[in-house]
Amino acid sequence: MKIVTTLILAMVLSFTQLAAQNAIERLEPPNWWVGMEYNTIELLVYGDEIAAFEVVLEPYENVQLQSIKKVANPNYLFLTLHIGDTAKPGNLQLDFKKNGASAFVQSYEIKERENNRKNIEGFNTTDAIYLITPDRFVNGDPSNDTVNGMVEKPNRKDKGGRHGGDVAGIVNHLEDIKDMGFTAIWTNPILENNMPSYSYHGYAITDFYKVDPRYGSNESFKAMCDQASEMGMKVIMDMIANHCGLEHWWMKDLPSNDWINQWDTYTQTNHRKTVVLDPYATKKDTKEFFDGWFVPTMPDLNQRNGSMAKYLIQNTLWWVEYSGISGIRMDTYPYPDMYFMRDWTAAVMAEYPDFNIVGEEWVLRPTIVSYWQKGKENANGYTSELKSVMDFPVQHALITSLNDPSSWNAVYEEIGQDYLYPDPNNLVVFPDNHDMSRIYTQLHEDADLVKLALTYITTIRGIPQIYYGTEVLMGNKGTEDHGIIRTDFPGGWAKDKINAFTGEGLSQSQLETKNYLTQLFNWRKDNNAVHNGKLLHFAPVNNTYVFFRYTNNEMVMVILNKDKNPANIDIKEYREVLKGKLSGKDILTGKLYKAADNLKISGKTAMIIEVE
Repeated sequence: MKIVTTLILAMVLSFTQLAAQNAIERLEPPNWWVGMEYNTIELLVYGDEIAAFEVVLEPYENVQLQSIKKVANPNYLFLTLHIGDTAKPGNLQLDFKKNGASAFVQSYEIKERENNRKNIEGFNTTDAIYLITPDRFVNGDPSNDTVNGMVEKPNRKDKGGRHGGDVAGIVNHLEDIKDMGFTAIWTNPILENNMPSYSYHGYAITDFYKVDPRYGSNESFKAMCDQASEMGMKVIMDMIANHCGLEHWWMKDLPSNDWINQWDTYTQTNHRKTVVLDPYATKKDTKEFFDGWFVPTMPDLNQRNGSMAKYLIQNTLWWVEYSGISGIRMDTYPYPDMYFMRDWTAAVMAEYPDFNIVGEEWVLRPTIVSYWQKGKENANGYTSELKSVMDFPVQHALITSLNDPSSWNAVYEEIGQDYLYPDPNNLVVFPDNHDMSRIYTQLHEDADLVKLALTYITTIRGIPQIYYGTEVLMGNKGTEDHGIIRTDFPGGWAKDKINAFTGEGLSQSQLETKNYLTQLFNWRKDNNAVHNGKLLHFAPVNNTYVFFRYTNNEMVMVILNKDKNPANIDIKEYREVLKGKLSGKDILTGKLYKAADNLKISGKTAMIIEVE
């Protein structure tokens, strides 16, 4: 009798599990944690006719099923759970019933938080960021180049195809990145992009809760973050709230028509970023900016839909809590609904007060970029919670100045508009990134000018970011094709003839540039004047630009000479800062100066003097 009873129970359990498997195809977020500030979550439940079920939460202390929401599509349910402050970790049991009888029970786990999560320290001015396009960096695990179910297969000969770089490749070279002086890594999006073609860039997400298996797994990404943290390095995750990929699973069966921004005919965003402040902007132009699609393969998400807004906020919090990342770079920050973006940022910062987020606002007007930084008093009353913004105006001005044979005025005047920003020190500064020509190409393959650009980015106010390969003068041969800009890192593949990690096959100029960058960023690690000091710059004279970074106890003098000829620096011109003659050490050459009243700087070179 006991055997029969056991068999019956086993059959019932098997039937229950099978029913659950058949009824629920998606349950997101896949878990939550106790002790979170964000403790009322909305579960997205997806399955065939799932809305026909009643749902009851079996009693669990300090957890309540507050509401059940049905939408136009009967294949969705949205369940609101409140997890009380004193709730314990464990498995909730959601009983799905029909006609009062239990059809199946779905388990949902609420976990214990890891000890350090609430106090995660975000990236800041002490950091230097190394930007990586994962598919193009290092192929550390060739076995995941082709994965069943992923429609785009590897083709390294296709400049716009999948080349095989992955998480394992990044992990294998964390030490190399650290040795160059970098303290943080920003990876272009690493989540699943199961698109038929041109998916390597990562910005057409098809599953917001899954690392693309051609990169690795959720577990391997988390392990990378853990290993980086053990090495004293931070990981910044690239996220997208504006759009998803056309092959995202929900695009085949939307919860409701307003889940995405839909138009009678395909409508692309007009990219009119000035509408956020323009007192004369039309509703038509404003709507096209916020609700228009980037490209036909990237549907525009409607964050004004309450469940979509919660989904995106919860997804972000889930990744921070799960992986332990130290920052977020939010793609196309101004394009989603701007009031949602304020709520999204506020939710992240409420959960992780010491965290940091940098928003991409690619516009060359600091009046517009500064609009999005926390603390800005805007004419239309909009307030932002975003701490950091990418400094595209200074990037453009720096390139303009370096290419100008006679003047530094562009960057001198641009940095002089910092009064527009509530916190200019929290801007991310960079010579280039994954969306523009390489700095080496922008500067017409002049390695000396690249070194000047690196010196500026290392020492100016803000948080420096360098794109992978800049250290070895990677260029894009005059083409604007992103597949060439994001070309494979030399030495990242087994049969590469050039290896930028070991130096094998590099030219003398490439080796010198890598050594120069390494010297700069390792010095920067411990210089408080550059991290937190004030900035004072002098009007450029004769192609020479001088500025100072200083605190009460430290001072750094930076001299940039972009002329091909040497220049004489008369110290008395800088008596406002130096108060007399100069004593100190040039950290680039090791040369010592004692009570010098003038300096001589070679053509197309920089000096960084730690002033005594």
